[in-house]
Amino acid sequence: MVKRLDYIDLIKKISPYNIKKGILYFQHYGAKGFWIKLTERFQKEEIDYAQWYKYHYPSVDVLEKQREHKFELMPKISILVPVYNTPELFLKQMIHSVRRQTYSNWELCIANANPDHAGVRQILDTVQRKDSRIKVVNVPENEGISQNTNAALEIASGEYIGLLDHDDLLTANALYEVADRLNAYPEAEVIYTDEDKVSTDLKERFNPHFKPDFNLDLLRSNNYICHFFVAKKELVESAGAFRKEFNGAQDYDLILRCVEQAERVEHIPKVLYHWRIHKESTADNPISKMYAYDAGKRAIEQHLKRCHVQAEVLHTKDLGFYRVKYELKGRPLVSILIPNKDQAETLEQCLRSIFDKTEYPNYEIIIIENNSEEERTFRYYNSIDDPRVRVIKWEGEFNYSAINNYGVRKAKGEYILFLNNDIEVIHGGWLGEMLSHCQRKEVGIVGAKLYYPDDTIQHGGIIVGIGGIAGSVFVGLPKGYSGYMHKASLQLDLSAVTAACMMIRRDVFEEAGGFEEKLKVAFNDVDLCLKVRKAEYLIVYDPYAELYHYESKTRGAEDTKEKVRRFQSEIEFMRCKWIDILKNGDPMYNPNLTLKKWDYSLKNNQ
Repeated sequence: MVKRLDYIDLIKKISPYNIKKGILYFQHYGAKGFWIKLTERFQKEEIDYAQWYKYHYPSVDVLEKQREHKFELMPKISILVPVYNTPELFLKQMIHSVRRQTYSNWELCIANANPDHAGVRQILDTVQRKDSRIKVVNVPENEGISQNTNAALEIASGEYIGLLDHDDLLTANALYEVADRLNAYPEAEVIYTDEDKVSTDLKERFNPHFKPDFNLDLLRSNNYICHFFVAKKELVESAGAFRKEFNGAQDYDLILRCVEQAERVEHIPKVLYHWRIHKESTADNPISKMYAYDAGKRAIEQHLKRCHVQAEVLHTKDLGFYRVKYELKGRPLVSILIPNKDQAETLEQCLRSIFDKTEYPNYEIIIIENNSEEERTFRYYNSIDDPRVRVIKWEGEFNYSAINNYGVRKAKGEYILFLNNDIEVIHGGWLGEMLSHCQRKEVGIVGAKLYYPDDTIQHGGIIVGIGGIAGSVFVGLPKGYSGYMHKASLQLDLSAVTAACMMIRRDVFEEAGGFEEKLKVAFNDVDLCLKVRKAEYLIVYDPYAELYHYESKTRGAEDTKEKVRRFQSEIEFMRCKWIDILKNGDPMYNPNLTLKKWDYSLKNNQ
């Protein structure tokens, strides 16, 4: 749950600028949304990030060893920086952050779009004399950030280019880590890192962005790659470099075009870039530059068009974050499989919500009856007067995997939706929404956003490793809250989602071998998802398919010795089978984040 505000800290953050920004937020989000944003923004973190960063930053000895290290591959990295009326102190600090790099084979390519600025010109003239790796090209007229960056690209001679804003900073080890990754994976054409934000005076360090490995759906929702972005120069030029019509989101547009063509995209899970925040920054005042977010929307639209994907891109309330609505292709049959034992009232509520609210018309419901004992359950089955519903019997012991495998064999649909009997539909578009993702050729499984009856999150996706094997994230977060970097409310790819509401294509299910029947109760959905991921399909979490989940009423608790032994055996099965991901970490998470909690908190490994 969201902790109470530390009102002393909140009062300290009040300034005329923050008051002005607060008014803009209030106008944009409304009263309820404003309060949610306020509490999310200022809630107190358990681990102080500034101290965490200090602990993890390389020591003087480590940095010195990096300076002495000679890689087998020593690619030149050209850092592109468009400069326009940059505050002189910021410019000096940016240049210093590059010159102190522990990796030496770099060049700093600066395009100065206001050569008449005497102070900036003097700084650039001085540093060029001091360091031959710094190159400056004057741009007589400021034509825009894309055109200016292209001017810097024209004088770059490196095999790779990196993007650095004129008032931001690189950590001293940034290029070393990039070179280290290129030596490990020389076929990598795109590399990106984690980042954080710093105050104008550099006294505050906050809002770290710990990213997953490459995540297509997250990138279509938001430019999560952002800083520090490095790409093969040949790839950037092949992709068409920077385009002036996307000024404001020029990096986003370029990143999308690069990853479309890249053979390999690598992520370095270390904070190597400091994004300076000041009053005009879109990072700190998202309402200030609407044109940038419109440009981002167009960048996604053009990306989808190049990928031959029919979809609509929408702004969300959180500007800079987008929703992609994929076009449904035809009306294929969806088979909804619902295992059931007694709980007639629960099942009736589930079915009634499907009948009353579901807009997508072409579905069948298969109730898999498993040893019910109550007479009213069978009376309810007999009372269902709908040709779309069938009741089939599974007479063996409860084995979730075996029951659903049996149901799939009886199903007629091209798409299979596994659904718990304690689910209640909220919005009519849920089934079509999930199907629109599942029809994408690269997608294998789609999961939904599930709530407890009190409107807190029950499932916002699953992270492998949380709680030992795997666990849901954002559990207990209030419905209106979007969580860390808005991930509870964004379409993104994960390693697993819950089978309480999970859609899969039949051919993908069969290719993966169905549910593992050795996993009778626990982790069978995680296992299936990991098999599907291993077959190189995506697992999509879609927060726009929203349902209530009344949480395992049928199965009951793990409250006997037999159940405890069975659960332990299933844990051991998962540990043996999926030791690599459990040891190396979930690629859709980040190794700097904790596995002891569900809220993307920092890992306390001091």
